Amino acid sequence: MGRVTIPAADDRVLIKTLFNSPYLLLTIAPLSWGGNAVAGRMAADNWFPFTFTSIRWALVVLVLLPFVYKQVWQERKVLISSAPVLFALGGLGLGMFNMGMYLALNYTSAINVSVEQASMPMAILFFNFILLRQRVLWQQILGLCLAVTGVVLTATRGDPFALLETGINRGDVIMIGSCLLYAAYSVGLRWKPAISWHSFIFALSVSAFLVSIPFSFFESSRQGFPVVGGSDIAILIYVVLFPSVLAQLCFARGVELIGANRAGQFINLVPIFGALLAVLILSEAFHWYHAAGLVAVFGGIALAERSTRRASKS
Repeated sequence: MGRVTIPAADDRVLIKTLFNSPYLLLTIAPLSWGGNAVAGRMAADNWFPFTFTSIRWALVVLVLLPFVYKQVWQERKVLISSAPVLFALGGLGLGMFNMGMYLALNYTSAINVSVEQASMPMAILFFNFILLRQRVLWQQILGLCLAVTGVVLTATRGDPFALLETGINRGDVIMIGSCLLYAAYSVGLRWKPAISWHSFIFALSVSAFLVSIPFSFFESSRQGFPVVGGSDIAILIYVVLFPSVLAQLCFARGVELIGANRAGQFINLVPIFGALLAVLILSEAFHWYHAAGLVAVFGGIALAERSTRRASKS
């Protein structure tokens, strides 16, 4: 039989369809971000966390540059004037958060890290109240308490009283701190300069790389450069192409299609996909306290969101 080829026109139609399918795009993004925790756990076998982060963002900058340099050049004046804000956002949200997560995965499971990431929306609510004095309803406070309960259940393996005897796993402490950093980044997005998403993602990636350099140099001075193999390189390629580039572009396009509020709800899929991938790929055990933690965290988010919508209508 002769080889069957698909006409180029069909390829363009398929790409156009995918580019205009918000729900597919907004599923690909959290699936890729959920896979970041699994990739980080696999990378912990041979990569050092700070070096891994630094190389990741250096490669992301190189991958993005051919596609965004014209836009970056056109918006250079805004980028230069907004450099401190962009550096802070990229350093916190992409640099410090990922270094913390990869470090945490040396001490705790990918499932724990995934569930703990679900607390981010409630941490954002907390920071909005503390830093920006935004009004908080009693249902939101109750939702915050419920979400914190879910994180505590996860971090203590279902035994909160263990905190009094043995404390909490250092990996979970590091991850919770990283989630707070990402929540601070999310709050800081309100000061995002008026630039395209292409330039914005590029600027954040450059900032993440610059922030990670001192940490990776310190790490290398103490531990040397990691000895890695083909599978370790494959993990690095995955985090460069999928969580770092594809997910960002898919989410940005999804926001364009259906708006930030509706698109933002899909971020709640990250811990679900992360936990599922950890079970399927890493064969990690999914315990009752993981399920209870997810239910508590998502219940808290739902309660807070419901009260917010009611308040906006009144």
